[in-house]
Amino acid sequence: MNRSVITGSGCYIPTEIKTNKEFTESKFYAEDNTPIEIEPEIIVEKFMQITGIAERRYISADMTTSDIATIAARLAIEDSGVDPETIDQLILAHNFGDVKMNSCQSDAVPSIASRVKHNLQIKNPNCVAYDVLFGCPGWLQGMIQADAFFKAGIAKKALVIGAETLSRVIDMHDRDSMIFSDGAGATVVEYKQVEEEGSGFLGASVQSHCIDETFYISMGPSYFPGSDSSVSYMKMRGRKVYEYAMRHVAEAMKDCLEKSGIGINQLDKIFIHQANEKMDDAIMRVLFKLYGIKDIPPNIMPMSIHWLGNSSVATIPTLYDLVKKGLDKKHQLQEGDELLFASVGAGMNINAMCYRV
Repeated sequence: MNRSVITGSGCYIPTEIKTNKEFTESKFYAEDNTPIEIEPEIIVEKFMQITGIAERRYISADMTTSDIATIAARLAIEDSGVDPETIDQLILAHNFGDVKMNSCQSDAVPSIASRVKHNLQIKNPNCVAYDVLFGCPGWLQGMIQADAFFKAGIAKKALVIGAETLSRVIDMHDRDSMIFSDGAGATVVEYKQVEEEGSGFLGASVQSHCIDETFYISMGPSYFPGSDSSVSYMKMRGRKVYEYAMRHVAEAMKDCLEKSGIGINQLDKIFIHQANEKMDDAIMRVLFKLYGIKDIPPNIMPMSIHWLGNSSVATIPTLYDLVKKGLDKKHQLQEGDELLFASVGAGMNINAMCYRV
């Protein structure tokens, strides 16, 4: 039988480190433009307790999303050993395109995928390059699309990238700005013949909720009083996002497991979008509770949010690459391991994917 198999991975971790301590010098404002009178030190400490984030990574001033996506892509191609000219699909998930330093304009024409194909100097015109805008679950959605193309007989090899530079679109006067970061992760996926119990993509679940939930994450003006209202920044209704995730993410994960024929006790690792530690832990508790299990198995959920922050579409492929290559001291992958990937983000969108190493 044939399955979609990850044959290579790579990531780019930006060099600029922004610690929580640096935010203690910030002046934060509320949505109504009034100053938040709580001391910044207290705000930052509470933020750390909730999110688990101690530091995050930003790209250097001379880089853009397409630049870091290209770096991650090259590493994934090198890891896989494939000839880039044999890649049929180049799928790139992002949300804001290339935003240059000190600019308020997103540039996504040509597409970021086309720019990366250009940077990689892939000449094959049958390598189709396109972008996916699906919120934080974008990389997973790209993986699901690649699998669908394979099964339809349209493609045999795909390069799926998640890259984002949220440092260019956040309002530094908004407390939520401390959550977000930059990064890129990529995977090469091939449609290969495998044994019944062999490696590969096992199943997926995808949902979009676009009524009341649509604008839980959106664009809006800075909270700083007197700021230019024509300039928009990423805004998040944190409590609404949390409540939404509690209602829907675990159900989608369970649906994915059932479609894939995987029992909850068979799971070796769960790679979940690094949104914030408290929310991810809560989603895990809800998932296992759906199976009547009170205690979450130890060492099942790798986390990178503590030092990388939330880099949107890049969190899962980056985390997968770190664990796969033995760069996470607490987690390793073995042949035959059953994995569950899951994400939630703007749209509002949810997806999950089961995979066997």
